Amino acid sequence: MKKADIRGKWALVTGASRGVGRQVCLGLSQYGCNLVLHSRDAAHTKSLVPELVAKGVQVRQVAGELSDQKQVDAMLTAVLGTGPGIDIVYNNAAVMTPYHNDWQNIPADDFRKSFEVNVISLIHICHCLIPGMVQRHWGRIINVTSGIKDQPELIAYAISKAAVDKFVADTAGRLKDTGVLMNLMDPGWLRTDLGGPQAPNAVESVLPGALVPALIDDGTTGKLFRAQDYAGKTI
Repeated sequence: MKKADIRGKWALVTGASRGVGRQVCLGLSQYGCNLVLHSRDAAHTKSLVPELVAKGVQVRQVAGELSDQKQVDAMLTAVLGTGPGIDIVYNNAAVMTPYHNDWQNIPADDFRKSFEVNVISLIHICHCLIPGMVQRHWGRIINVTSGIKDQPELIAYAISKAAVDKFVADTAGRLKDTGVLMNLMDPGWLRTDLGGPQAPNAVESVLPGALVPALIDDGTTGKLFRAQDYAGKTI
């Protein structure tokens, strides 16, 4: 794989305090990428900052509840208002609504919350940061999706991820020849707060595969990358 040089570039990672987001931050720092860490409360990423700084990269923190569009706007204002532009975005943060055995009576609020966080805020972040990337003729947008299927008990979460897939499929082509690549990344079923303790894969197995769509330099866009396809491999 032809790899882009991301040393000195800036990446925004949502949901950076734990799980996949934390692993992505650690992985990007190994390539010299500076990081903007997002969480609902800046205190949640405080312990990660010195670990990343020790790797020789610059780190900033932003906070915002992604179910509240006013907070999303404030977070994006903070991202754009201080420091250089964002070159890489990992839209990783998501909510998993409760498992409903009575899958034919899922509360409407589950769908509203899933779409507010997993779809609407994700798209808003993309639309806010794409213009700067296009202006600089370089950008990587990685929207985290899921391979979940055949589980109507979790349908609010599942269809929110299907909506993300559709957003990428319909949007990526509009960025052709701009230098901005938008792709999907499925981390696999991992033992995280979202994936639960029964998941088959350790969270660390998301690397190095989760980094591939940030490092590609061959024009690939609108594609689904499965992190587990690269588990135990060198990229």
